[in-house]
This record gives sequence, structure tokens and C-alpha cells, in this order.
Amino acid sequence: MLEAGNVRTQGQRLAKLYRQVGLDVQARQANVALTAGLAQGEQSLRRLSRYTQQPAAARTYGRCHSVWQEFRAVVGEPYSAATAERAGQLAEELAIHAGKLALQIEAGAESPAGRALDGAARLNMFAQRLARLYFQSLAGDRSQGLLTDLAQTRSEFASGLLELERMPLNGLQAREALVLVRNQWIFLDEAVRVATMWQRGGRDAQHVATSSERIQETLSGLAAQYREALLADSRAQ
Repeated sequence: MLEAGNVRTQGQRLAKLYRQVGLDVQARQANVALTAGLAQGEQSLRRLSRYTQQPAAARTYGRCHSVWQEFRAVVGEPYSAATAERAGQLAEELAIHAGKLALQIEAGAESPAGRALDGAARLNMFAQRLARLYFQSLAGDRSQGLLTDLAQTRSEFASGLLELERMPLNGLQAREALVLVRNQWIFLDEAVRVATMWQRGGRDAQHVATSSERIQETLSGLAAQYREALLADSRAQ
């Protein structure tokens, strides 16, 4: 589940970083993160390949792998509005297929630790999707569809964060991580809220770039904590 969640998150994150490079928002850092994120996604897919022995999971994995290969090629091209739009579309496909794969391969998903792990992975994906949509707006897309997606993703993140904060298994380390996430969410949410009213860049764009990366780092660490709890539960059974 952790690896499938990483693929789901990296698709949205890398499409976001690709937009950042094109818009020259922390472009140098975004390029470095883009390269590293591609390597992380490749590693997660290699680890997931062992589930190809399960027929249902094999079909979903095959689709994930196929979409990822096209996605990788797209974000490797020089930036253009068309390639950025295609990267966003492929990120959405990856989110769907990787989410389905997580459910197919993780028998412990209904345990408290399994639900927490899935919740952290989904929350991370929502944060990256929100930032990607923000930069899509900054690039000139002011369509009603985009504004609706922004509002829906903001709502999904807010409710998901609240649900994760209420998880009974959260220890001190997890609670501290969630405080950091909420603090960064304040910056991200405000910048995105402003974007739904009028187009702005400057400091708002910097806040989105920085806060979304900090959220990603913190939630990735939190997901790893939940995975350890899930493994401990499995060993105890």
C-alpha cells in the first residue's frame, strides 16, 4: 500500500513540479525534485511488480506501468502548455489505477493501521493535486471545471486531514507530524483560496511550491510510521 500510495502521489507531484519549471517558480529546486521523484516512482513500481502473480492486481499493475511510462516521457519533454496538460491528465489516471492497486494487494487495509496508511497516502495525493491545479490556474486556465476541481480537492484535503488527526493509534510522533502538516496547510489553503477568486503569482506561488513539498515530506514519513504499525499488527496475528 505504501508503494502504491507513492506512485499515486508522485504522479500529481511531478506534474506540479513540471508546471513549476515552466512557470519559473523555484525552477531549479523543482528540476532537482522532478528527477528524484521520477526515480522514486520507478523504484515503487519495481517493488510493486511482485504482485503481478495475482491476476487482478497484475492487470491493474500493467495499466499503472503503461501510464507511468507515458507520463515519464511527457515530463521529460521541454515544457509547453500541451505537455503540461497531458502530464496532468496522466497524473489523474495514475491516481485512479494506483489507488485501485492498493486495495487489491493490501489485505490489511481494513485494520486501523491500514486505514491510517491509506488515509495518509490519499492526503498526500490531494495536497499535490491541489498544488498542481493551482499552477495550472496560474498558467492561465480559469475554466469553471478547474475552479470546481480546486474547491473539491481543498474540501477533500481538509476532511482527510481531520480524519487522520482523529486516528486513535496516533502516538506523539504522529501527532507532531500532523501539527506540521496543518501548519503548512494554512499557507497552501490560503494561496489556493485566493487563486479561486483572481489570478496571482509572486509570494502565493512560492508558498504553494514550498508548503506542498513540506507536506509531501511530512506525510511520506507519517505513512512510513503507519506501515510499521501495520506490519507489527500482521506479525502479532
